[in-house]
Amino acid sequence: VLAELIETFVSHLSESRSDCYFSTGNYKATDADVKNESLSSVQQLGVEMTVRYGKYLNLLKEHAENGLCFVLMNCEKFLKQQQRTVVSSLCCLQERYAGYDWFASSIFLIMSGDGEKTLTFLRRFSCLLVSAFLWLPRLHVSIHLPITTVESGIHPVYFCSAHHIEMLLKAELPLVFSAFHMSGFAPSQICLQWITQCFWNYMDWSEICHYIAICIFLGPDYQIYMCISVFRHLQEDILKHTEA
Repeated sequence: VLAELIETFVSHLSESRSDCYFSTGNYKATDADVKNESLSSVQQLGVEMTVRYGKYLNLLKEHAENGLCFVLMNCEKFLKQQQRTVVSSLCCLQERYAGYDWFASSIFLIMSGDGEKTLTFLRRFSCLLVSAFLWLPRLHVSIHLPITTVESGIHPVYFCSAHHIEMLLKAELPLVFSAFHMSGFAPSQICLQWITQCFWNYMDWSEICHYIAICIFLGPDYQIYMCISVFRHLQEDILKHTEA
Protein backbone atom coordinates (compact mmCIF):
# COMPACT_ATOMS: atom_id res chain seq x y z
CA VAL A 1 0.00 0.00 0.00
CA LEU A 2 2.83 2.40 0.91
CA ALA A 3 4.62 1.62 -2.36
CA GLU A 4 1.49 2.44 -4.38
CA LEU A 5 0.82 5.57 -2.33
CA ILE A 6 4.28 7.14 -2.73
CA GLU A 7 4.41 6.04 -6.40
CA THR A 8 1.11 7.77 -7.19
CA PHE A 9 1.96 10.86 -5.16
CA VAL A 10 5.42 11.33 -6.72
CA SER A 11 4.08 10.56 -10.20
CA HIS A 12 1.49 13.38 -9.88
CA LEU A 13 4.03 15.87 -8.51
CA SER A 14 6.63 15.06 -11.16
CA GLU A 15 4.08 15.86 -13.89
CA SER A 16 3.49 19.34 -12.42
CA ARG A 17 6.04 21.89 -13.67
CA SER A 18 5.66 24.06 -10.55
CA ASP A 19 6.62 21.11 -8.30
CA CYS A 20 9.66 20.09 -10.34
CA TYR A 21 12.69 21.72 -8.79
CA PHE A 22 15.35 19.84 -10.78
CA SER A 23 15.48 18.74 -14.40
CA THR A 24 15.72 14.99 -14.89
CA GLY A 25 16.87 14.67 -18.49
CA ASN A 26 16.17 11.53 -20.50
CA TYR A 27 17.41 8.26 -19.12
CA LYS A 28 16.33 4.72 -19.97
CA ALA A 29 17.63 1.95 -17.74
CA THR A 30 18.94 -1.05 -19.68
CA ASP A 31 21.13 -4.00 -18.77
CA ALA A 32 23.44 -3.27 -21.71
CA ASP A 33 24.33 0.17 -20.35
CA VAL A 34 25.59 -1.13 -17.02
CA LYS A 35 26.94 -4.58 -17.82
CA ASN A 36 30.52 -3.26 -17.87
CA GLU A 37 30.03 -1.27 -14.66
CA SER A 38 30.96 -2.58 -11.22
CA LEU A 39 30.10 -1.61 -7.68
CA SER A 40 32.69 -0.49 -5.14
CA SER A 41 33.56 -2.75 -2.20
CA VAL A 42 31.50 -0.47 0.11
CA GLN A 43 28.48 -0.80 -2.19
CA GLN A 44 28.89 -4.59 -2.44
CA LEU A 45 28.91 -4.82 1.35
CA GLY A 46 25.80 -2.59 1.45
CA VAL A 47 24.03 -4.83 -1.07
CA GLU A 48 24.73 -7.90 1.11
CA MET A 49 23.36 -6.12 4.20
CA THR A 50 20.29 -4.83 2.35
CA VAL A 51 19.42 -8.23 0.91
CA ARG A 52 19.94 -9.92 4.29
CA TYR A 53 17.66 -7.34 5.95
CA GLY A 54 15.08 -7.59 3.14
CA LYS A 55 14.90 -11.38 3.51
CA TYR A 56 14.61 -11.04 7.29
CA LEU A 57 11.61 -8.72 6.72
CA ASN A 58 10.17 -11.17 4.11
CA LEU A 59 10.26 -8.43 1.47
CA LEU A 60 12.80 -9.99 -0.88
CA LYS A 61 13.01 -13.32 -2.68
CA GLU A 62 16.07 -15.26 -3.82
CA HIS A 63 18.44 -13.60 -6.34
CA ALA A 64 17.42 -10.12 -5.14
CA GLU A 65 21.12 -9.12 -5.24
CA ASN A 66 21.03 -8.85 -9.04
CA GLY A 67 18.01 -6.54 -8.97
CA LEU A 68 19.56 -4.28 -6.34
CA CYS A 69 22.91 -4.11 -8.17
CA PHE A 70 21.01 -3.20 -11.36
CA VAL A 71 19.23 -0.36 -9.47
CA LEU A 72 22.41 1.01 -7.87
CA MET A 73 24.46 0.95 -11.08
CA ASN A 74 21.69 2.66 -13.05
CA CYS A 75 21.21 5.27 -10.31
CA GLU A 76 24.93 6.04 -10.49
CA LYS A 77 24.80 6.33 -14.27
CA PHE A 78 21.64 8.44 -14.21
CA LEU A 79 22.98 10.85 -11.56
CA LYS A 80 26.33 11.13 -13.37
CA GLN A 81 24.48 13.01 -16.14
CA GLN A 82 23.93 15.84 -13.64
CA GLN A 83 27.38 15.92 -12.07
CA ARG A 84 30.26 18.30 -12.71
CA THR A 85 33.96 17.43 -12.88
CA VAL A 86 35.78 18.70 -9.82
CA VAL A 87 39.54 18.64 -9.33
CA SER A 88 40.07 18.15 -5.61
CA SER A 89 42.22 16.19 -3.18
CA LEU A 90 39.15 15.50 -1.01
CA CYS A 91 38.26 11.78 -1.03
CA CYS A 92 34.52 12.59 -0.95
CA LEU A 93 34.84 14.52 -4.24
CA GLN A 94 36.33 11.74 -6.29
CA GLU A 95 34.26 10.55 -9.23
CA ARG A 96 31.70 8.37 -7.41
CA TYR A 97 29.74 8.92 -4.22
CA ALA A 98 31.92 7.54 -1.44
CA GLY A 99 29.21 5.96 0.73
CA TYR A 100 26.39 3.50 0.18
CA ASP A 101 23.03 4.56 -1.26
CA TRP A 102 20.74 3.78 1.70
CA PHE A 103 17.77 5.69 0.28
CA ALA A 104 17.69 3.80 -3.03
CA SER A 105 18.00 0.55 -1.03
CA SER A 106 15.08 1.57 1.19
CA ILE A 107 12.90 2.27 -1.86
CA PHE A 108 13.98 -1.10 -3.33
CA LEU A 109 12.67 -2.81 -0.16
CA ILE A 110 9.45 -0.73 -0.15
CA MET A 111 8.92 -1.86 -3.77
CA SER A 112 9.45 -5.49 -2.64
CA GLY A 113 12.56 -5.91 -4.76
CA ASP A 114 11.08 -4.73 -8.06
CA GLY A 115 14.06 -3.06 -9.76
CA GLU A 116 12.09 -1.51 -12.63
CA LYS A 117 9.52 0.08 -10.31
CA THR A 118 12.31 1.33 -8.03
CA LEU A 119 14.17 3.02 -10.90
CA THR A 120 11.01 4.57 -12.35
CA PHE A 121 10.15 5.96 -8.92
CA LEU A 122 13.67 7.32 -8.29
CA ARG A 123 13.85 8.98 -11.71
CA ARG A 124 10.56 10.83 -11.07
CA PHE A 125 11.47 11.54 -7.45
CA SER A 126 14.81 13.09 -8.49
CA CYS A 127 13.10 16.18 -9.92
CA LEU A 128 11.45 17.08 -6.58
CA LEU A 129 13.12 19.31 -3.99
CA VAL A 130 12.71 16.69 -1.24
CA SER A 131 15.07 14.38 -3.16
CA ALA A 132 17.97 16.72 -2.27
CA PHE A 133 17.42 15.99 1.43
CA LEU A 134 16.32 12.34 1.49
CA TRP A 135 18.55 10.94 -1.27
CA LEU A 136 22.07 12.13 -0.44
CA PRO A 137 23.87 10.86 -3.61
CA ARG A 138 21.36 13.01 -5.56
CA LEU A 139 23.46 16.16 -5.02
CA HIS A 140 26.92 14.59 -5.07
CA VAL A 141 29.11 17.03 -7.11
CA SER A 142 25.87 18.19 -8.70
CA ILE A 143 25.49 20.84 -11.40
CA HIS A 144 22.52 22.09 -9.35
CA LEU A 145 24.86 23.39 -6.62
CA PRO A 146 27.15 26.45 -6.77
CA ILE A 147 30.75 25.43 -7.53
CA THR A 148 31.95 26.80 -4.16
CA THR A 149 29.48 24.53 -2.35
CA VAL A 150 30.59 21.51 -4.40
CA GLU A 151 34.28 22.21 -3.75
CA SER A 152 33.70 22.46 0.01
CA GLY A 153 32.67 18.78 0.04
CA ILE A 154 29.87 19.61 2.51
CA HIS A 155 26.45 18.24 1.58
CA PRO A 156 23.49 20.69 1.78
CA VAL A 157 21.83 18.37 4.31
CA TYR A 158 24.59 19.35 6.73
CA PHE A 159 24.35 23.12 6.39
CA CYS A 160 20.54 23.15 5.90
CA SER A 161 18.84 20.35 7.86
CA ALA A 162 21.53 19.75 10.48
CA HIS A 163 21.96 23.50 11.06
CA HIS A 164 18.22 23.95 11.66
CA ILE A 165 18.15 20.89 13.94
CA GLU A 166 20.77 22.55 16.17
CA MET A 167 18.83 25.85 16.16
CA LEU A 168 15.56 24.11 17.08
CA LEU A 169 17.21 21.84 19.63
CA LYS A 170 18.55 24.89 21.48
CA ALA A 171 15.03 26.39 21.62
CA GLU A 172 12.96 23.24 22.19
CA LEU A 173 15.26 21.01 24.26
CA PRO A 174 17.83 23.27 25.95
CA LEU A 175 18.97 20.55 28.39
CA VAL A 176 19.74 18.13 25.56
CA PHE A 177 21.52 20.90 23.65
CA SER A 178 23.63 21.70 26.74
CA ALA A 179 24.45 18.01 27.25
CA PHE A 180 25.83 17.82 23.70
CA HIS A 181 27.69 21.10 24.16
CA MET A 182 29.36 19.81 27.35
CA SER A 183 30.40 16.56 25.65
CA GLY A 184 32.09 18.47 22.83
CA PHE A 185 30.04 16.45 20.33
CA ALA A 186 27.70 18.28 17.93
CA PRO A 187 24.12 16.95 17.59
CA SER A 188 24.38 17.73 13.87
CA GLN A 189 27.02 14.97 13.53
CA ILE A 190 24.71 12.22 14.80
CA CYS A 191 21.80 13.66 12.78
CA LEU A 192 23.85 13.54 9.60
CA GLN A 193 24.58 9.88 10.38
CA TRP A 194 20.85 9.13 10.89
CA ILE A 195 19.82 10.98 7.72
CA THR A 196 22.59 9.49 5.56
CA GLN A 197 21.58 5.98 6.64
CA CYS A 198 17.82 6.70 6.42
CA PHE A 199 17.72 5.74 10.12
CA TRP A 200 18.79 2.15 9.29
CA ASN A 201 20.19 0.45 12.40
CA TYR A 202 18.44 3.09 14.55
CA MET A 203 14.71 2.54 13.87
CA ASP A 204 12.47 -0.39 13.04
CA TRP A 205 11.52 -0.89 9.39
CA SER A 206 7.96 0.47 9.83
CA GLU A 207 9.38 3.66 11.37
CA ILE A 208 11.90 4.02 8.52
CA CYS A 209 8.98 3.78 6.08
CA HIS A 210 7.08 6.42 8.09
CA TYR A 211 10.10 8.74 8.00
CA ILE A 212 10.42 8.46 4.20
CA ALA A 213 6.66 8.82 3.63
CA ILE A 214 6.25 11.81 5.98
CA CYS A 215 9.09 13.72 4.28
CA ILE A 216 7.73 12.95 0.80
CA PHE A 217 4.12 13.90 1.63
CA LEU A 218 4.68 16.86 3.97
CA GLY A 219 8.02 18.25 2.80
CA PRO A 220 11.73 18.09 3.64
CA ASP A 221 11.36 20.21 6.81
CA TYR A 222 9.81 17.13 8.46
CA GLN A 223 13.29 15.60 8.36
CA ILE A 224 14.24 18.25 10.94
CA TYR A 225 11.14 17.68 13.10
CA MET A 226 11.76 13.93 13.01
CA CYS A 227 15.29 14.35 14.40
CA ILE A 228 14.06 16.76 17.10
CA SER A 229 11.35 14.27 18.12
CA VAL A 230 13.98 11.51 18.40
CA PHE A 231 16.06 13.75 20.69
CA ARG A 232 12.93 14.48 22.75
CA HIS A 233 12.28 10.75 23.01
CA LEU A 234 15.90 10.14 24.10
CA GLN A 235 16.09 13.16 26.43
CA GLU A 236 15.97 11.17 29.67
CA ASP A 237 18.71 8.77 28.53
CA ILE A 238 20.89 11.59 27.22
CA LEU A 239 20.67 13.47 30.53
CA LYS A 240 21.42 10.28 32.53
CA HIS A 241 24.52 9.67 30.40
CA THR A 242 25.60 13.28 30.91
CA GLU A 243 25.38 12.92 34.71
CA ALA A 244 27.34 9.65 34.58
